[in-house]
Amino acid sequence: MEKIISSYECMFIINCASGDDAAKATVEKFTSTITANAEIVEVAEWGRRRLAYPIDDMNEGYYIVVTFKSEGAFPAELQRLANIDESVMRCMVIKLDYDAAEAAAKKAAAAEVAAAAVAEAVEAEAAEAVVEADAE
Repeated sequence: MEKIISSYECMFIINCASGDDAAKATVEKFTSTITANAEIVEVAEWGRRRLAYPIDDMNEGYYIVVTFKSEGAFPAELQRLANIDESVMRCMVIKLDYDAAEAAAKKAAAAEVAAAAVAEAVEAEAAEAVVEADAE
């Protein structure tokens, strides 16, 4: 039987009371677990942020969002592991309706087009400045 691979997104809020080094160690622990069992598409470390409401009398947490592709059983195991770990304040895993790898490729292509447009605008502005300087 063929394995069904789906795209998932997981957000962790990690307790940063022990310091950023401990938070980054926890991030590394979970990203290595995901790498061992799935294909990571993107890791977005949002860093230290203020919480909307206190969790365990904490007002700040270290946020990380991991987008990955895996079989259906792994996200439940990841959620279970995050709930066991005391340094993880909150964890949510959702199944994406779209293919995360294709979305990341489209996002990268759009960023390249935007960068090219900005570069053209800067060059045109520089050329215009040269023409104005020559006119004076």
